[in-house]
Amino acid sequence: MKNSYNWKKRREKTAFLALEDGSVFYGYSVSAEKDIKGEVVFNTGMTGYQEILTDPSYAGQIVTMTYPEIGNTGLNLEDMESHNFFLNGFIIHEYTYSSNWRSRFELDKYLKKYNVPCIAGIDTRSLTELLRKKGTLKGYLHCSNSKITCSEAVKRADEWPGLDDQDYAKVVTCKKPWHWTDEKHKTTQWPFEEKTTDTEYEIAAYDFGIKWNILKSLRNNGMNVTVFPADTPPEMLLKYKPDGVVFSNGPGDPAGVKYAVEAAKSLIGKVPVMGICLGHQILSLACGAKSIRLKFGHHGCNHPVRDIRTGKVEITSQNHNFAVDRDSLRTTNMEITHINLNDNTVEGIMHEKEPVFAVQYHPEASPGPHDPSYLFNRFKLLIKDS
Repeated sequence: MKNSYNWKKRREKTAFLALEDGSVFYGYSVSAEKDIKGEVVFNTGMTGYQEILTDPSYAGQIVTMTYPEIGNTGLNLEDMESHNFFLNGFIIHEYTYSSNWRSRFELDKYLKKYNVPCIAGIDTRSLTELLRKKGTLKGYLHCSNSKITCSEAVKRADEWPGLDDQDYAKVVTCKKPWHWTDEKHKTTQWPFEEKTTDTEYEIAAYDFGIKWNILKSLRNNGMNVTVFPADTPPEMLLKYKPDGVVFSNGPGDPAGVKYAVEAAKSLIGKVPVMGICLGHQILSLACGAKSIRLKFGHHGCNHPVRDIRTGKVEITSQNHNFAVDRDSLRTTNMEITHINLNDNTVEGIMHEKEPVFAVQYHPEASPGPHDPSYLFNRFKLLIKDS
């Protein structure tokens, strides 16, 4: 047992989470001494917290892990999904130190390095049940030494504008175009099987919060990738003469990235397009559909999705609070290809005339499962046949 287990701190529980509905959960801080506001969501993954922490799609959110013990696998450089931690805050029940041969860093140290507050010691089951009953709630996470009452924290949570109609893609996107190369980034995935694939096609990827394993997956399927900032005009992107375009995952409300919807309108019909998560929603809006807010979103790596055309069921990794309105697709030229078996929401679409398809879930699946990884090869075949 390590001396850094601070039993006094755990007993006193001076940190707390205050929600807009007046609920307060007390615990202790295990990372950065900082107060933060954010949208409180829960993730049902048993592990994969490193991928969650480094997924830009969680910007603006305070993530609750439903699995009770977090930290035991530590962190390593291979499982990073980006260059930073983007979520606003982290909530866990029991913090544990690493006991894993792949671990190189302790979770609490890296949370402090990236200035992310984390509260432990609360009843995450009770919090999850509350979020399932009432829906996603705005929260104020108090992990600093500042003097603030619970009532004031509740007020600040309630006054926070939230994620609706907000453009969080501009917060997480790259500043200038860059190229994914084997020299700078390993194209390996667990269990470290190196794949050296000759590239056949040039891909332009819009970075709304793109994960590195999306880039790795494209590269491992024979596609060279150049990443572009979220607000890149489509005519500038086309100057690179890409064989295909990817609209990536990202945080927040698709209604807040109107420039991306306009870019999608311009590119459809000119080049094959694949959309992932936020990119799926953007392409749907570009074709005339509408987006809706889910009650508590989809966050986890155990969501069953059925391919309508084949009847095959995939277990998928997901992270989104918004979805495409199923009824609104009826008046568009988009066909529904996949549905979520938990709540019947739209999980995949395909254009009836143009080489365009998109999925709401994450085919790179980091952390797993890897059922949907075939979709990257499907994109390559779509380019080949166009």
